[in-house]
Amino acid sequence: MTFLPGRRAALGKVLLHLLGGALLAAGAPTMAHAAYPDKPIRVIVGFPPGGPNDLIARMISNKLGENLGQAVVVENRPGANAEVAAAYVAKATPDGYTVLFGSSGALTISPNMKADLPYDPAKDFTPLIAVADNPMLLVVAATSPYKTTADIVNAARAKPGGLTYASAGTGSPTHLAGALFASMAGLNILHVPYKGGGPAMTDLIGGQVQMYFAGIPTALPLIHGGKLRPLAITGPASSPVAPGIPPVADTPGLKGYEASIWYGFLAPAGTPPEVVKIFDNAVSKVLADPKVQRQFANDGSQITDVRGEQFANMMRDEKAKWGAIVKQIGLAAKPGQ
Repeated sequence: MTFLPGRRAALGKVLLHLLGGALLAAGAPTMAHAAYPDKPIRVIVGFPPGGPNDLIARMISNKLGENLGQAVVVENRPGANAEVAAAYVAKATPDGYTVLFGSSGALTISPNMKADLPYDPAKDFTPLIAVADNPMLLVVAATSPYKTTADIVNAARAKPGGLTYASAGTGSPTHLAGALFASMAGLNILHVPYKGGGPAMTDLIGGQVQMYFAGIPTALPLIHGGKLRPLAITGPASSPVAPGIPPVADTPGLKGYEASIWYGFLAPAGTPPEVVKIFDNAVSKVLADPKVQRQFANDGSQITDVRGEQFANMMRDEKAKWGAIVKQIGLAAKPGQ
């Protein structure tokens, strides 16, 4: 077939137009990722306002928004020890605009206790960055008759089933801390789960429950305000922010006791690496801020800044550790459970 010069020129223009469109389409994902973020980011927290997860998430998110040049909005979706929030984020679009601020409970403890979780922590998430790790404080109301951990142990032994301990939810680190305490000391103490640390703390102060393994960030202000009395810390040694408070492990019958909570950001599986890098670097910049570091130190939290594969490995190791404890205290998942 022979083309006339005019037709040849017209055909050339059409081909150039089609080729240009194809190149633009091929480059679209890269351009979209490079523009991240171009709209507000939602950080999903699985507990109500007032607990340590919420407080730490908001402290980081405020600065994170400045670093990314976009609003970072904390959204509370409490329920089932943060499993509701984890399931929600697992099914979200993997574009970096819906991320989970998670902790030990829903991601490394619950998988050992429930065979029918609506998500798989190892497959349904892209670990972004773990930001902090902190021990807990064994606290009682300021009006409580118990002055030491040994007082709690003696009272529980004198009246099996007569004492109660609160938790932020079944399967939460605060639950496992109490269950481990009871198991190691050979005690029968009734577990009372709440939908978060805030409600648990309210009932503890009100005398509805006798003890609670609380996150340090939420416990310290209430200790300083005369509402709570600290008896022990769940770490291996006393904390600079809680001087004079002995480790639980110092109590006879509880040698070797230790429990802590980690916190971190996770995105849905399949989140693009470019987005992950931008988000992680922005969070890391927040963690390097001297004001933020002082706040973490004042709250008794240790900054971790653990990313990607290291974060995934940490979660795997934590799951194995808590799995052994869950099995020991008889809470391991059973077929069909």
